[in-house]
Amino acid sequence: MPQPKYRKIAVLGYRSVGKSSLTIQFVEGQFVDSYDPTIENTFNKMVSVNGQDFNLQLVDTAGQDEYSIFPQSHSMDIHGYVLVYSVTSMKSFEVVQVLHDKLLDMVGKIQVPTVLVGNKKDLHMESGISLSPQVQQHYLLLSISCFCRVIKPEEGKKLADSWGAAFMESSAKENQTAVEVFKRIILEMEKADGNAPSEEKKCFVM
Repeated sequence: MPQPKYRKIAVLGYRSVGKSSLTIQFVEGQFVDSYDPTIENTFNKMVSVNGQDFNLQLVDTAGQDEYSIFPQSHSMDIHGYVLVYSVTSMKSFEVVQVLHDKLLDMVGKIQVPTVLVGNKKDLHMESGISLSPQVQQHYLLLSISCFCRVIKPEEGKKLADSWGAAFMESSAKENQTAVEVFKRIILEMEKADGNAPSEEKKCFVM
C-alpha cells in the first residue's frame, strides 16, 4: 500500500454556520449542538479514499465576515478549502463569496481545490414553514434566527460552478454527509494534483 499523503484543509465561513459541528462530526462521529465561538482549532484524522491513505490536518477557523482581514496563515501550506454557509442565512452566503475572493487574492491563483458546503439543510425541514421573502427580510432586520431555507440548492451549485468548485449540502447532525464533504475535498485535491480517482470506489474512515 502506498505511503499516506499529508493534506492540510482549512474550513472557512461566517460565524455560527456549523463549521465546528461539521468538522467534529467527521473527526469524532458526534454532533456538538452548543455554540461556542471558535478561535481556531486543529484536528487530525486518518482516512482512506480509493485505496490511498490520507493523513488529514483540519483547521477549523474562526468565523469571519466581509470586513475580516484574511489571515495569511489560511493560505500557507493549505492543500484544500471547505467553504461553509448556512442554507438558512443569506448573510452567510454573501460572506462566503467575499471569503473566496479574498482567498484567491491571498494565494495568487485563479482556482484552488474547494468544496462549497450549504450546511444546516436539516433545519428548514424541522420547521416545515415556508416564509415569503418579505417575512424573511423582516426576520433579518430584527436579527431573529429564522430556521427556514433562504438559499436554494441551485443557487449554491451555480456559485460553486462559477468557482470551478464542488458543491454539496450537508447536516452536521448526519455523520454520512460530513464524511462525504471531506471525501469530496480529498478528491478535489487529488484532481488538482493530476490524480483523478474513480468515483465508484469506496471511502473508508479509520
